[in-house]
Amino acid sequence: MSSSSLKDFPLSLKTMYDLAEFVIRSVELIKPEQVEKMVNTLEDFYVNNRNGKVLVMGAGRSGLVGRAFAMRLLHLGYNAYVLGETIVPAVGKNDLAIAISGSGRTKLILTAAEAAKETKSTLVAITSYADSPLGKIADVVVEVPGRTKYSQFEDYFARQIIGITEPLAPLGTLFEDTTQMFLDGIVAELMLRLKKSEEDLRMIHANIEL
Repeated sequence: MSSSSLKDFPLSLKTMYDLAEFVIRSVELIKPEQVEKMVNTLEDFYVNNRNGKVLVMGAGRSGLVGRAFAMRLLHLGYNAYVLGETIVPAVGKNDLAIAISGSGRTKLILTAAEAAKETKSTLVAITSYADSPLGKIADVVVEVPGRTKYSQFEDYFARQIIGITEPLAPLGTLFEDTTQMFLDGIVAELMLRLKKSEEDLRMIHANIEL
């Protein structure tokens, strides 16, 4: 289906198409070597540090994406936690922190990431800008394209990909949607590497839900 064939569709469906196209084109921009390093870090952590803790950090909608990823990590057998929950334990040098911030400058996440580094935890950063404050202190960085809500001047490449306009994807929508898909891809690769089946994940999935 081409974008021209969508002319009679409601704006909501056209926007879905634009967002999906952005995610697809982003695949060509995400650096395979960065992805490999992140997956290797997670695989090594699982194999050699099963008692270690994984703390996923994100603010706002990025935090919701992080929660979804943390849940899948839990299903895979990791001791996964989400920043802000009351049951988050202390982290240290044998632990892993994963910070999600499109701009790499979100104050809450940057402060939490700096604290994780001070405890000698390994820090993975998912951001649009490797040279951001978050990217500079991370042990592993994965650059995920997308507009951020902080600076219209930094987001030119988002428009270069599909020319999407701000009203169709306000604030950090492109980064958040792309990161969600990217992290689902990470889960798929971890399932393969750790030899986990869907039934294995189902066994750990909550059996008491609201």
